[in-house]
Amino acid sequence: MKLLRNTFYIGLLTVATLNSSCRGDLMDLNPYDKVASGSMWKNEALADQGVISIYSQLRIDNNSSSSLPMSLVLESLGASTDCRDSCYTMFFGYASGTSGMFRVFWQKNYEGVMRANDAINNLDKAGMPDSKYKRLLAESKFLRAWFYYQLNSVFHGVPYYTEMVSVDELTLPRLTDGETWQRIVDDLTDCVVEVNLPDRYESGNANYGRVTKGAAYALRGKVYLWMNEWDKAEADFKKVGDVGYTLYTTGTYKSLFKEANEQCPEMIFSMQCIGQENFGNTWGFRYGTRGILGGGGWDTFFPNTDFVDSYENADGSKFNWDDIIPGYNAMPTTTEKAVYFLRDDLSATEEESAVKNQNVDMSKYIKGGNEARIKKAYENRDPRLTQTIITPYSNFFGTDGTNDYNYTMRWPYRGNAAPDLDLKSDQTGKFYYYYRKFVPEGLNEIPNRYYSPIDIPLIRYADVLLNRAEAINEQGFKSEAVDLVNLVRNRAGVAPLQSTDPSKPTYVNSQADMRLRIQNERRWELAGEGITYFDELRWRTWKDVKFGNKGGVKEIWGTNSLEYNYAGDYLYNWAIPSSVVQMNPNVKQNDGWIN
Repeated sequence: MKLLRNTFYIGLLTVATLNSSCRGDLMDLNPYDKVASGSMWKNEALADQGVISIYSQLRIDNNSSSSLPMSLVLESLGASTDCRDSCYTMFFGYASGTSGMFRVFWQKNYEGVMRANDAINNLDKAGMPDSKYKRLLAESKFLRAWFYYQLNSVFHGVPYYTEMVSVDELTLPRLTDGETWQRIVDDLTDCVVEVNLPDRYESGNANYGRVTKGAAYALRGKVYLWMNEWDKAEADFKKVGDVGYTLYTTGTYKSLFKEANEQCPEMIFSMQCIGQENFGNTWGFRYGTRGILGGGGWDTFFPNTDFVDSYENADGSKFNWDDIIPGYNAMPTTTEKAVYFLRDDLSATEEESAVKNQNVDMSKYIKGGNEARIKKAYENRDPRLTQTIITPYSNFFGTDGTNDYNYTMRWPYRGNAAPDLDLKSDQTGKFYYYYRKFVPEGLNEIPNRYYSPIDIPLIRYADVLLNRAEAINEQGFKSEAVDLVNLVRNRAGVAPLQSTDPSKPTYVNSQADMRLRIQNERRWELAGEGITYFDELRWRTWKDVKFGNKGGVKEIWGTNSLEYNYAGDYLYNWAIPSSVVQMNPNVKQNDGWIN
């Protein structure tokens, strides 16, 4: 935890891999070495470290270039984010049980499960006060539920272990999807009835970052959504507000994702980060451009072009390119649209390249006014658009590692040193959107490109409000669901929905329409947070939003750099890793997958 970083550090030092080579790619079942495992629960201080080591497993990413952060991999699989590298076998139709993404996700989450199991079964040996024992037990049960929640969201039925086991003891078959959800509910129910688990922690509390009753209600509500138990989900999400969580309203949407506000009442459960090696997040590095810390960002992940176009106008009407540039949508090829994104002071060489490579018609170019015309496409839109995403000819406050600069996103790229100060990416020959959200700005916000100190929210109150609206709407269209969505829209600065004036674009009066409104609201509000993919799986919308409209990695004007190929609906259930199926004959592979 940020305020417990010394304890966190000590706890991590106790974590070691025992004989990992004989486990292959399955999982690190013993998170402590032999000495630590035998003595971890001997006293209160060591028990504290043991529980902290469970929290450390929330950090299922890796800073090395050979292993992409799993939370970002999941985000890119959702509607809002893409990856410019051909990283994901699922996008191109050749994923199998041997794919590393499935193995890493299984392994990391089961490591968390086993650490939690060790604590749950041994905390009573530490001789601590009963109130603290019960609080730590509830925290451990929540964390076990969290890791199983992640697993069941993608594999849909997993072996459910409640004790630390050796490799030879990995013989349990998979539970059904519903059975797994019920086990998770059981753990979370233990949390919400535990009187020693606080409702929430105030900012600055030494225990801030630990599990709270509000987090347990929120996660149980999410599980009930998967189970289609809408009334139970609604009740749990309401309890989150009852215990004191609320929307952050003292600053902009953008400032919500800054270090100064990471303990505001909106943050329910977060991955705690500090700007030190192994304790910060890599999101800024992977989302950032070469405009952070002396060119340190890699922009591995970036906003999906179709998703950017989906953001509404501020009055709630749908954005339409033809309103900005008449005839834009009907242009014969997407490359021809590149003319509208060219910089004002285009050189003869750059003009020649645009005509040759994009087949643009330079009669459509406005010398000295091209930038102003395209900037209008991003004005008067939902304010979250430009606070989440760097758009053409907007500024980004970056650094070269010594000095701070206001870089400008221009096309074509010339250079990021004076006098140009163009925002540089990893692929200067392509023009993509880039993230502003979670990306540190200037020298003061990031000490190292790998170790951003900004906490990563895993559950926040806006997420809960929109989940609650969904749970209500699935029971029938009600104004209460509209009001909950409007709390989020009002904070964002976009026109509220209403059900009284059919002439306005914000009019909604049916369950089906409201369902789509809630889904879109979640995509815009939670963009880039590693949540979208789970939503799309649960709604069964992933195929349409990710592969529809010639889905792929697109430049801003819509040209595909890589085109996706949807292999089939079996992708909604991930492949059980081949190593798991081979080592445990009781575990059966999901339908459609090749081991």
